[in-house]
Amino acid sequence: MGSHITKTAAEAHAFMQVIDGGSADALSGRRIDVVCPSDGKVFASIPASGEADVDKAVQAARRAFDEGPWGRMPAVERGRCLTRLGQLVAENAEELAALESRDTGKPLRQGKADVTAAARYYEFYGAAADKIHGDTIPFLEGYTALTLREPHGVVAGIVPWNYPLQILARVVGAALAMGNTLVAKPAEDASLTAIRIAELALEAGIPVGVFNVVTGYGHEAGAALSAHSQIDYVTFTGSPATGTAIQQAAALNNRGVTMELGGKSPQIVFADADVEAALPVLVNAIIQNGGQTCSAGSRILIEKSIYQEVAAALAERFSALVAGPHDADLDIGALINPAQKARVEGFVRAAEEAGTQVLARGRIHEGAPQEGFYFPPVLFGAVDPASALAQEEVFGPVLSLFPFEDEADAVRLANSTEFGLVAGVWTHDGARQHRVAKRVRAGQVYVNGYGAGGGIELPFGGFKKSGHGREKGFEALYDMSATKTIVFNHG
Repeated sequence: MGSHITKTAAEAHAFMQVIDGGSADALSGRRIDVVCPSDGKVFASIPASGEADVDKAVQAARRAFDEGPWGRMPAVERGRCLTRLGQLVAENAEELAALESRDTGKPLRQGKADVTAAARYYEFYGAAADKIHGDTIPFLEGYTALTLREPHGVVAGIVPWNYPLQILARVVGAALAMGNTLVAKPAEDASLTAIRIAELALEAGIPVGVFNVVTGYGHEAGAALSAHSQIDYVTFTGSPATGTAIQQAAALNNRGVTMELGGKSPQIVFADADVEAALPVLVNAIIQNGGQTCSAGSRILIEKSIYQEVAAALAERFSALVAGPHDADLDIGALINPAQKARVEGFVRAAEEAGTQVLARGRIHEGAPQEGFYFPPVLFGAVDPASALAQEEVFGPVLSLFPFEDEADAVRLANSTEFGLVAGVWTHDGARQHRVAKRVRAGQVYVNGYGAGGGIELPFGGFKKSGHGREKGFEALYDMSATKTIVFNHG
């Protein structure tokens, strides 16, 4: 989205993908301009890979799995490789944060937070690599039955543009900890840190061919990767429409998938909540990364008795928000590309035309380049629960408020979309905390908080249209492996 193929990228740094331990251009020689969202200018280029490039990477991963040392390496040694990778990420934090921030348009402090989280993923999965055990099963007399957790083989990891460092880390960490090899395909709008991480992985001692990065367009490289006959498992984070296409491609080879497909996450504020504690969390949960976050808290459900109070307080905070260049480190940066900006503008325009009340708007910093892809935060009040704004993922800094009558009404509203990824519940009533957390249909529910600092240890995934399977925590290791049952007849 927003990029175009070029034969050469004038005055741009030419990044190369990493295949079989070496730098590789696309076999076609085609390249994609890399545009900085903050100023709309080309500053680098990446290979525009196709089916032949993908096959080359998959074959490298297949050789590394079938013939290389990775499959025979003790789990503790695999873990040490990942731990070293985490250390290298931390040592190169300044470079990675600057690259991530410029590539995605997010404020530099968010880029730094993403580097910290990425390093923690490698640390976590490095330590977890030898902690996944099988079982023995009581069975018939004269038999011993046991189970093993074994890697799938070659995993395809298709990574989105909103959190490339973090999401790549959770894929690489879990897949490699379990002994798989990997071909990662980052989004064409944000591939640069994925390439750099693959280079650091080689420095960390991860063998050649174990971790490959192929760049290119989703409809070319991504489609070829998800449909490749020698891919054993696919993990994807992105839109439901693309997720459906990837699942259909993988189904042709009867391969398993993990799908994280977005959300329309509610935060429920009851009258007994600590509103002052909730306010900064409610705002940050929608403006972080410009609202381009699957788990963004895009719907705030407020008990009617405190609706006006909370709405006014949120409006005051939204009015003070400022969008600007990534290196200015303001409240939010630019959106990823012109198409995403147009999408957000379309939702806001439709809501305004339908008469939905705008309670507040942020602003774009006076010094922001006019060519940047900026959109100021917008707060809507008393949104129609049946509207597109209430039902569809905007993926921008747009927050919707909904008054509710009582607990039952709050749960009904929370569950009224096709998504079910994350939810927040704000109340001091302990019994209500438990009731609502159980009744809300979401993969993660936070009580008197939201997000918990990345939650590397916490299983993450959704219900309904938000996808299936789990990433993060130990649950991801189960997704990245299969159970083998062995039965001994010893008489």
